[in-house]
Amino acid sequence: MRIAVLHDDIPDAAAPDAADVLVQAETVSAALKRFGHDVVALPCTLNLDALHRRIEAEKPDVVFNLVESINGQGALIHLVPFCLDSWEIPYTGAPAAAILETSNKIMAKERMVANGLPTATWEGPFPGRRSLVAGNFESAREDEIITWIIKSVWEHASIGLDADGLVEETRAGIWPVLRLRATALGGACFAETYIDGREFNLSILTGIDGPEVLPPAEIIFAGFAPDKPKIVDYRAKWDEDSYEFRHTPRCFDFDDRDVPLIGVLKALALRCWKAFGLAGYARVDFRVDQAGRPWILEVNTNPCLSPDAGFAAAAARAGLSFDDIVLRILDQAVEYRYR
Repeated sequence: MRIAVLHDDIPDAAAPDAADVLVQAETVSAALKRFGHDVVALPCTLNLDALHRRIEAEKPDVVFNLVESINGQGALIHLVPFCLDSWEIPYTGAPAAAILETSNKIMAKERMVANGLPTATWEGPFPGRRSLVAGNFESAREDEIITWIIKSVWEHASIGLDADGLVEETRAGIWPVLRLRATALGGACFAETYIDGREFNLSILTGIDGPEVLPPAEIIFAGFAPDKPKIVDYRAKWDEDSYEFRHTPRCFDFDDRDVPLIGVLKALALRCWKAFGLAGYARVDFRVDQAGRPWILEVNTNPCLSPDAGFAAAAARAGLSFDDIVLRILDQAVEYRYR
């Protein structure tokens, strides 16, 4: 088959999170070529007419969609799949509507609440009309001090997230903080109740019998001082020389006491897959509080496919190679094409 691998247009001096997209495009392209496919990699900009002309010239049977942002803006991630739908070109991964809904963290949390999925209280977004959504917590009193974590509405990869992202404030008092932080967080942000506890990533991969939840990974906050926030911030993900990067390993080994919790997390991950109408592959991130209750942080429709990333690690734990991942994702897109 002729396959176009679409990815972000990355400048030479890109930050590590952005440059990683090129690694994904190269490794996925190499895997597709090993299966004998004819592959062309195409960068995407806001010139969507030019992209359309290039795709028409290349005549791909399928697009392998690795676009995470356009012109460096995560808020535009959904434009390419919506265009591919209008151009009637099949593509890998989640459908356009699911990408839009999960990429906007407020929209995603609203969908979780509507489907009875556990997610933490939030305040925001800014800019926007002030509204507190209780999630699955009881609503806080107006004067109650809450520990919040400040997040970008659109940007992922922990962009803008650091130790200063935790703030103790009341509901009303958090709004001036959001106003100050919005620009550095992609122009829009919100405050979410901080869940002090354990963090888990559950990867999901399409299979013959439907979505398969891969072995869960727990992020271990090794050696973190009591006053150091246990969060996977930007340094933990991208700065290999940082303390945070070196002290947040993944763990796939659990004792018998965690078996019931793992079962609950897997069931919740599959409920997210169904609620958001996902396809191909995804990752659901959780925090588990001190009482053992799980809370969904976010649903990622296009988790990183670099060979050293968490998705590939979870697949390897399940006995799947990187080529197995790519083939499964491609097969679902082809299946849709010939329905």
